[in-house]
Amino acid sequence: MKIQWTLISALVFALLTAVFAVINVEPVEVNFGFAKTSTPLILVILTSTLLGGLIVGLFGIIRQYRLQRRIRGLEKRLHELENAAPAADGGVRAGTGSAAAGEPAAAGAQTSAPAGPVSAAAAGRDGESP
Repeated sequence: MKIQWTLISALVFALLTAVFAVINVEPVEVNFGFAKTSTPLILVILTSTLLGGLIVGLFGIIRQYRLQRRIRGLEKRLHELENAAPAADGGVRAGTGSAAAGEPAAAGAQTSAPAGPVSAAAAGRDGESP
């Protein structure tokens, strides 16, 4: 649903920009710092809008790429930690052990979650909002 509202708002913005540009067709002088040119205002408006959209889109693509790369790295680290856990306790997972089925676990046997706090980076919560 969010994508639909984004698309609708983008179309409304494009329509308003097009109407605004068509109303303003008189020539204006544009100073680029090294050169001056006289151009119809409609071209200045449309070019500025297009360049602004491309820049925002480029930043969005770069952010998405970085987030995907970070997700892959965190998933790889999680996979490594999950594979290292069985090796650390001799292949015995919490809740399973050498006791036969139906027998209670030995007194003092660890059946809880891994000891120690989970760091914010390992949990994927380092303060960066999506």
